[in-house]
Amino acid sequence: MSEVIESVDVAVPVSTAYNQWTRFEEFPQFMEGVEEVRQLSDDLTHWRISIGGVDREFDARITEQHPDERIAWSSVGGTEHSGVVTFHRLDGDTTRVTLQMVTVPEGVVETVGDKVGLVKARAKGDLKRFKSYIEARGQETGSYRHDIK
Repeated sequence: MSEVIESVDVAVPVSTAYNQWTRFEEFPQFMEGVEEVRQLSDDLTHWRISIGGVDREFDARITEQHPDERIAWSSVGGTEHSGVVTFHRLDGDTTRVTLQMVTVPEGVVETVGDKVGLVKARAKGDLKRFKSYIEARGQETGSYRHDIK
């Protein structure tokens, strides 16, 4: 099992960072190994990923979502993982985005990747790419601002 906690400070207001993170279908633009994310309903997404030559598809259910605060999820079948991303206002123009995630590797490739810290490195890289992605735009490309409890 991999447990990851990573943070990045982004130079945009908390609502901008949060709003962009709700654009799940844009994740492949900054998340390594994420080939596609489709929003199936308000609280269900379908993921297609490729890690170390291993392709996986799974659904993830959003278990909690509060605008400008947090989004939590848990996988539904397939790859076992869960997590939460939180948004912390540091000042009017800076937000700390913190990702906490637990994954259970499947098979030899994922187990080896877990042991050498691949999941943690990927999460850290994804957050850095998110920072570049949102700061280059200065504004979100859309948003989903409903509460899910």
